[in-house]
Amino acid sequence: MRRDIQPNERAFSSKEVAEAVGIATPTVRKYGQILERNGYEFLKDGDRRIFVKSDIQALIALRDTANSLDDTAKDLVDLQKERLKESNETEIAVSDTYEELPHDPNQLKEALMILFKELAATREMNVQLTNDMSQLKTTVSRLQQDHHVISSSIGNSAQKTNAKIEKLTEQQKHHYKTLLQQEKQKSELLQKEIQNMRDEQKREWSSQSDFNKRLEEAIQKRNGKWGKLFSIFGK
Repeated sequence: MRRDIQPNERAFSSKEVAEAVGIATPTVRKYGQILERNGYEFLKDGDRRIFVKSDIQALIALRDTANSLDDTAKDLVDLQKERLKESNETEIAVSDTYEELPHDPNQLKEALMILFKELAATREMNVQLTNDMSQLKTTVSRLQQDHHVISSSIGNSAQKTNAKIEKLTEQQKHHYKTLLQQEKQKSELLQKEIQNMRDEQKREWSSQSDFNKRLEEAIQKRNGKWGKLFSIFGK
């Protein structure tokens, strides 16, 4: 049975271990099976492995090894056995210490005073940790509020920017339609002017043609009179 677990030591799930080590969850199971096959001990809840910090270090060693996984697993098992052995010896030493408590009231009082001071220091540390946790919670809450304010500001700014872009786009469309309509009107006016010029030219050509025709007829009439006159003098 493992005796190297510290009191209140945090336990990790397979998913948390996978994220911490940087491997896939199936790989965590694979490494666990290799370690157990070579004699490594895990804490278990039924068939489910419960990982602690030392187990994560073992998985990292398997991940980074340049040797075969089984050889590395055997080395890790040897290290765990040494660690468990040291833990057992420490537990025995602690038990012996309690058995060797002084029987002298003065020495016992002195030992109890030392213990009392240690407890007081522990309580003071716990109070400090509680205050630190309270400050940390306040800081986290403030950061969350700041994040919310920043997110809202960014959202509002984005909405305003989109509105401006839509307005400019609509103005450009309207301006383009106006220019297109103006150009269309100019083109129609130009076509009318060209048609008027053509009609005027046709009228001038028609008038000139009529004039030339009348002139030709007048010349022919005159030529006819002179011919008659010359015929009289010829007789």
